[in-house]
Amino acid sequence: MDKKQAEARIEELRKQIEYHNNRYYNMDSPEITDYEYDMMMQELKKMEKEFPELVTKDSPTQKVGGTAKREAGVQVAHNVPMLSLQDVFSKEEVDEFVEQMQEQLDNPEFVVEYKIDGLSMALRYEEGELKLALTRGDGVTFGEDVTENAKVIPDVKKKLKVPTEYLEIRGEVYMKNADFDRVNEMQELNGKKTFANPRNCAAGTLRQLDSRITKERGLSMFIFNIQQVRGMEFKTHTEGYEYLKKNGIHVIDDYKVCHTKEEVWDAICAIGENRGNLAYDIDGAVVKLNSLADREKLGNTSKVPRWAVAYKYPPEEKETKLLDIELSVGRTGRITPTAIFEPVRLCGTSVSRATLHNQDFIDELDIRIGDTIQVYKSGEIIPKVRKVIKEKRPEGTVPFKIPDVCPVCGAKTQREKDTADIKCTSPNCPAQLERHIINFVGRDAMDIKGFGTVYIEELVRLGYIKDVADIYTLREHREELIEQGIIGKEKNTDKLLAAIEKSKENDAYQLLTGLGIPNVGKAAAKAILKEFKNMETLEHATMEELQNVNDIGEVSARCITDFFANEKNKVLMERMRSYGVNMQALETVGAGTKLEGMTFVITGTLPTMDRKEAAAMIEKQGGKVSGSVSKKTTYLLAGESAGSKLTKAQELGINIIDEAQFLAMIEEA
Repeated sequence: MDKKQAEARIEELRKQIEYHNNRYYNMDSPEITDYEYDMMMQELKKMEKEFPELVTKDSPTQKVGGTAKREAGVQVAHNVPMLSLQDVFSKEEVDEFVEQMQEQLDNPEFVVEYKIDGLSMALRYEEGELKLALTRGDGVTFGEDVTENAKVIPDVKKKLKVPTEYLEIRGEVYMKNADFDRVNEMQELNGKKTFANPRNCAAGTLRQLDSRITKERGLSMFIFNIQQVRGMEFKTHTEGYEYLKKNGIHVIDDYKVCHTKEEVWDAICAIGENRGNLAYDIDGAVVKLNSLADREKLGNTSKVPRWAVAYKYPPEEKETKLLDIELSVGRTGRITPTAIFEPVRLCGTSVSRATLHNQDFIDELDIRIGDTIQVYKSGEIIPKVRKVIKEKRPEGTVPFKIPDVCPVCGAKTQREKDTADIKCTSPNCPAQLERHIINFVGRDAMDIKGFGTVYIEELVRLGYIKDVADIYTLREHREELIEQGIIGKEKNTDKLLAAIEKSKENDAYQLLTGLGIPNVGKAAAKAILKEFKNMETLEHATMEELQNVNDIGEVSARCITDFFANEKNKVLMERMRSYGVNMQALETVGAGTKLEGMTFVITGTLPTMDRKEAAAMIEKQGGKVSGSVSKKTTYLLAGESAGSKLTKAQELGINIIDEAQFLAMIEEA
């Protein structure tokens, strides 16, 4: 490769790496695996070594991490740089590092420990009191202040048992796999986007503006270094660990002190064999000098310390036979195919299952039952299918297709628009009952206050609720509910039962929203009931009549007619009528048409009202509220910290108004 070709390839690699750095560090949403990223970085380093005249100060090889995100917290100057580590990928590179240290130092000791896959954070203590927590940010100049969120992490100690004048420690904020699964389940139940992996979830959670969300999600933290200390002195890294442990601080588990390259490699192999048994993800093993004086002597480059390296495990792959494809239905009705294969050992554990994601993934790899498949783990606990070994395919195999009926209830399935998800269309499907109940009692639907997820899960589990209509039969079981303490004592039980009774008076659009008909949310339900006035008329509406309603297209109309044509749903509606649930659209006092034909987007924090109040006012006057800015937007109602929506509105020339101007419009209406 000549210099001109090298220059073009280096430029291409830098752009790709910068893009993926931004996705990983700043957006917490990587698009490629760590291994793919590492290979790109290795290629860039190799080319810059071959053509040193092409190295620039702004190359990704010369910089640390991402940037300090202003919207996540106040920028704070680093007292000690939070540098990256030099990555190595082979035994030879590990041996070379150990030998270099032995050549430069007198009998150096090494500590080998887990490299946790999370988000780096430093904690500063003054006289034993936690004063500040900050993220890596750009690693050298600034990080983000995340103190309030750090304080709700159980592993972060607010006060030291053995205080010193000043202490700064650095660790990794991470999420245990069990907590990650729990958070994603709740995201799914609440109709929100799920996180790709524990690292993304931990990073996004630590940057939350509301520390209550951080506390609820459940983060953990390991400390892996003492950055700076005044008032006492440590000679070694492990001596510092012992001090931290006396203070109840959680340091890296199972670290090993080694003296030879053989011992170092054995420790790395032991971590690799055990990583599948851990409750959290690791993405490598760190080898670092134990002596703090030796570290001081060697110092750092602009990006990495010279006294440590991070060994990255190669992706482990094995061939096995696909025995079956199992279909499961999640709480949102999504059908997930799972590969069942002959057990193989990966990363120290036996695995026999791997997700196949969706029909598109199956089609892309042409996966068939009976195939020989290649299964791998790459720094993650969850096994995945990489490819089919087609030359080993037996005769008579057929392409696999997810059926057009639900494997749990037999109802029709439907592929969601613009996604790869295939879902069961029946809201009465047992597999998604809890999710359906949560939607039904939620604020945008029947708004039954105090009807929490825990109560729903228990009432479903014990058989009190088998569909949404059963909610209105709970009062018949009042004595049992109190006796078993499912909702609590008498006061709590009566309070919830009263809220259920009160919900019978709701506007019919809230009932329609709560039914969980695909493509019929709150706004659509309001528009539909405004036109049809009551549920009985709606139940007999034709496709053509439904499509005459603004913003109701063929897909939504088909979902509605299919729902009311279903015999089970007819029975459901009849039961709710018999229980006294209102089926009529309520006339809104003071309703008008002043804002009819206008579309509003609300962003930022308004001075005297929340967004829901503002949205209600707009809808009451015939206007529409959208979640995103487009050319169709009439007004952007902007409050404090308006963010990207304000920028886009300015770019599109959309009218931007504040709360005072908005209230003046409403008053005029």
